[in-house]
Amino acid sequence: MITYEEYSLVKTLNKLIESKDWRQIKNILEDIPPSDFVHILEDFDEETGLLLFRLLPKEKAAKVFAELEPDRQEEILKNLGNRKIRQIILELPPDDRTEVFGDLPGNITQKLLNVLPPEERKEALSLLCYSEESVGRLMTPDYIAVKSFWTIGRALDHIREFGKDAETVDIVYVVDSKWHLIDSLPLRKFILADPEAKVESIMDRKFISIYADEDQEEAARRMKKYDLVALPVIDKDGVLMGIVTVDDILDVLEEETTEDFQKGAAIAPVGIKYSVASPLVLYLKRISWLSILLIVDFVTSTVISRYEDVLKSVIALAFFIPALIDTGGNTSTQSATLIIRALSTGELTVRKWFSVVKKEILTGLFLGISLGSIFFLRIALLRQGLLLGLTLGLTIVCIVIISNLLGAILPIILTKLRLDPAVVSSPFLTSIVDILGVLIYFSIARLIFTL
Repeated sequence: MITYEEYSLVKTLNKLIESKDWRQIKNILEDIPPSDFVHILEDFDEETGLLLFRLLPKEKAAKVFAELEPDRQEEILKNLGNRKIRQIILELPPDDRTEVFGDLPGNITQKLLNVLPPEERKEALSLLCYSEESVGRLMTPDYIAVKSFWTIGRALDHIREFGKDAETVDIVYVVDSKWHLIDSLPLRKFILADPEAKVESIMDRKFISIYADEDQEEAARRMKKYDLVALPVIDKDGVLMGIVTVDDILDVLEEETTEDFQKGAAIAPVGIKYSVASPLVLYLKRISWLSILLIVDFVTSTVISRYEDVLKSVIALAFFIPALIDTGGNTSTQSATLIIRALSTGELTVRKWFSVVKKEILTGLFLGISLGSIFFLRIALLRQGLLLGLTLGLTIVCIVIISNLLGAILPIILTKLRLDPAVVSSPFLTSIVDILGVLIYFSIARLIFTL
C-alpha cells in the first residue's frame, strides 16, 4: 500500500516529467534512498521508470539495480547501452554482482560478463562456480588483509590505502606468505598498538571462519552465535577467499524465512516478490501440493467408508469426526513448528532425537488427558451416553500423543536425510494425522461398543 508521502512524491515527479524539468528531478532522486526508489518505481509504467532510472547517478543506480527483481533488471538491461550497463555493473559490489548474474537468463549474464574488464570478469566467473546456496556465492573479495610479519605502522598504511574499497574495515585479517588465514583482528587493536611492533605481537590466533562450499544458513548461524559483523571465508587449505558481511546475511535470513513460510503452507518457494508474481506463477507453485493433499484426503474418505457399519450403529460418532481430526492436526502443527524452529536456530540437533521423543510423548500425554477430559465432560453434561464419552476421551488421548510425536519426529528425520524440515508443512502433516485419527477413532469405537 502506497503511503501519502509516496503518493505526493509520485505526483510531483509526474508533473516535473511533463514539464521536462530534468534538473529538479535529478535533485529529488538524489535524496531518495535506493530501497524507497525501488518501491515507488512500481507506481510508474515501464517507459517512465526507465527514464527515472537513467537520471540516477551511477553509484545510486547500481544500488537500486541490485535491489530490483530479476525481471525488472532484465527489462532495464535490454534498454540500456553497453557503456551505461558497464558503469552500473562495475559499481556493484562483487557479491551483489554475482547474485545479479545468477538470477538473470544465461544470454543476459553472458552479455554482462562481456562488458566487464578482464580482471572483473575473472572474479565474477570464480564466484559463479560455487553452488547457488553456498557461502562462496555470497562472499565478497573486497576485504583488508595484512601480513603477520609486517609492523603495525605498515599495516595501518595499507589499511589507509586500500580501506576505501573494502566492504568493511572494522575487521582486519592476518595472513601468512601463502595467504593462509591465521587471525582476525578488530581495527582498534592496530590503532592502539605500538607502530613499531609486529602484527604478530597483537595476534591471539583465535578466529571464526567458514568454508566457501558450506551452506549460507550455516554462515548466518555462525555470525549470530559469535556476534560477528563479518565472517572470513576459506578454502579447504585454509586460504582466505573472501568475507561475508552481516548485510548479506540479513538478506539470506529474509529469503530463508520467506521460503519456510511458503513451504509451511504447502507452497513451492515462489522465489520472487508476491507483487511481481503473475497468477500463472502462483498457480504453478500451488497446484502440485494441493493435488497431492487432495489425493491424500481421498484416503480419509476411504477409511470412513470402511467403517460404515460402525457409523450406522452409533450415528452420534459422525458428529465428532471434524473436532477430533482438527485437534490432531492442530497438535501436530504446534509440535512441528517448535521443532523446525529449534532446528533452524541450531538450538536442537539430530543427535538429541531421543530426548525429543521422551519430552513430546510426555507433553502429548498431558495435552491428551486435558483435552480428553473436556470431551468427556461435554458428553456427560449433555447426557449423550457414558460409552460415547469414554470413546471420545480415549480417542483424543491417543490422537494427541501420536500427532504430537509425529510433528516432532518427522522434521528430525528429514534433517537427518539432509532435506528441508519445512517440507513437513502444516497441510501435509494435518492430512496424515487425519487418516490416523479416523483409524484410531473407529477402532476404539468398535472395541468399546463391541460392534
